[in-house]
Amino acid sequence: MSYDTISAHGLVLLGCGKMGSAMLEGWLKGGLPSASVYVIDPHPSDWLQSTGVQINSELPTNPAIVLIAVKPQMMGAALPTLQAMGNGETLFVSVAAGTTITHFEEVLGAQTPIIRAMPNTPAAVTQGITAIIGNTQTTPAHLDMAEGLLQAVGEVVRLSDEAQIDAVTGVSGSGPAYVFHLIETLAKAGEAQGLPAEMAMQLAKATVAGAGALAKQAEEAPSQLRVNVTSPNGTTQAGLDVLMDESAGLPPLIAKTVAAAADRSRELARGE
Repeated sequence: MSYDTISAHGLVLLGCGKMGSAMLEGWLKGGLPSASVYVIDPHPSDWLQSTGVQINSELPTNPAIVLIAVKPQMMGAALPTLQAMGNGETLFVSVAAGTTITHFEEVLGAQTPIIRAMPNTPAAVTQGITAIIGNTQTTPAHLDMAEGLLQAVGEVVRLSDEAQIDAVTGVSGSGPAYVFHLIETLAKAGEAQGLPAEMAMQLAKATVAGAGALAKQAEEAPSQLRVNVTSPNGTTQAGLDVLMDESAGLPPLIAKTVAAAADRSRELARGE
C-alpha cells in the first residue's frame, strides 16, 4: 500500500499494547515513516521507544487516520481527548471489542468517518484476520486505506452490516482460544494413550499448525482434505466417527460455542 496520504498528514495510534505494537511494526516495515506516527500510550514499551515514532507528543490537527487500539474499559477516558478531530476529514478506525459505531458517533460527532474492525490475536505473528465495517460517512477510499493498514497483520474481510461483528467475534475473534484448547485436549489425549507429556504437546501443536497451513494453502475445501486422509474403515475413520457424531460430537458443540461467544458480544455492545 502507498503511505503517501498518511505520511503527509500523520497517523495517530491510541494505545500501543500487543495489537497496536503488531500493527505498528508491520507499518514501519512496510515503509511508513516513523516521524508520521503519533502514539498515545501511558506506558510505552522499550520497543516502542526504540522505533522513532512520536510518543505522547503534540498531535497534528487533522491527521489522515486515528487508529483506536485501547482496551474497552479505557475507552471512556481516552476517546474524549480526540473529540476535536471529529466531524472532519480524519478517519477513525477502532479495533476495540464491544464499542459500537453509534457510540463513536455520539462522542466524536455524527459526521465523523468511522470504521469498526475486529482483528484476532494471530495478528501478533502476521497471521491474523480482521473484519471491517464502516459508517455512512466512510468512502471507498477510507475502506481501502483501513484495509491496507490492517493487512500489515494478516487478511481482511469486509462486512455488509455491523451486526455481523458479533458472529465474527464468535468465529475468528474468540476462535484462536478454541484452537488453543483443542491443542491442550489433543495433547492430554495423547498422554492418556501412553505418550510423554512433552512429546504429546509437540505432536499436537505441529498437527494443528500444519493442518491449518494446509487448509489455508490447498485448493481443496477442508471437507475434501478430510476425505483425503480418511481411509475406509481405517484409524482416522474410527476417530471421526466419534468426532462427527451429530448429537454428541463436534458439530453441535462448536455451534453452541460460537453462539455463546456471539451472544456475549451482543450483550457487551448493549452494556450488559
